[in-house]
Amino acid sequence: MDRTASPASPSDASARRYASGRQYELRRGDALAVVTELAAGLRLYSRDGVQLTESYGDDEISPGAAGITLAPWANRVEDGLWYLDGKKQQLDITEVSRNNASHGLLRNASYELVDESEFSVTLEAAVFPQHGYPFLLRHRVGYELDESLGLTVRQTLVNDSQAPAPFVLGAHPYLRLGEVPAEDLTVTVSGRTRLVTDDRLIPRSSEPVDGGFDLRAGRQVDGATLDCAYTDLDFDGGVARSTLHAPDGRSVSLWQDAHCRYVHVFITDTFPGRTRAVALEPMTGPANAFNSGDGLNWLPPGESFTMSWGITAALGA
Repeated sequence: MDRTASPASPSDASARRYASGRQYELRRGDALAVVTELAAGLRLYSRDGVQLTESYGDDEISPGAAGITLAPWANRVEDGLWYLDGKKQQLDITEVSRNNASHGLLRNASYELVDESEFSVTLEAAVFPQHGYPFLLRHRVGYELDESLGLTVRQTLVNDSQAPAPFVLGAHPYLRLGEVPAEDLTVTVSGRTRLVTDDRLIPRSSEPVDGGFDLRAGRQVDGATLDCAYTDLDFDGGVARSTLHAPDGRSVSLWQDAHCRYVHVFITDTFPGRTRAVALEPMTGPANAFNSGDGLNWLPPGESFTMSWGITAALGA
């Protein structure tokens, strides 16, 4: 099956049904982005016909969480268990194999349209009080193709509760460079510290990067698999960048603002149709932040918090 997204035109959007819901197509110059109703996900971003993110078919939901946005936590909560003012909170277990609560509460949620223009779209979904999370929030996600034809994403969390709410925001884009095999790409991440996890991918400590975990000078993907969070990133002009470089000099980068102090690197051999795929995930906090407190934010009643990230590419002449 061709896993490249087939975005609907305005004339047929109402006539077709997609497994990932309504498709919002943004075009500017040679740039194309397709955003989904389901999980406010990024289904496709391309420049000049060069696919810069992994995609999937019309009848599929995102494999491996490709492109989805994450709230009110990113990554995992161990055993789905945490404590609020000394009271046990039990989240539903959504990663059964490791007995964790994974990727927040909106992975299967429909996002409503808030605003739409030629170059941008904003969607929003509510986090209702539920098992293990007794708060009412709104997660608003805006996508925009800017004048440089890069993609900017803004994720805003609004607390409609009467008490401060804990949260970690994140996203799960997989980057690629057209038809270049991921094995031939070099991944560069500026993180000076990595989180050391157990076999359930729950962080237990941190340490300076070394060996194959040191991506600061670049490491070829080749046959690697990796599932690791990095912090102590280098922020230049208020943003940190993680980049995939191709042998021909082209590159694609994820940037994240200073609210996102962590980036998770996931190199997998299980993405459908690809021998390797690379996710670069911006996060305001790491896995199990509800228990460790690392990177955990508390949003006061009536207030909002916004993080920004995006994708740029250098594709030559």
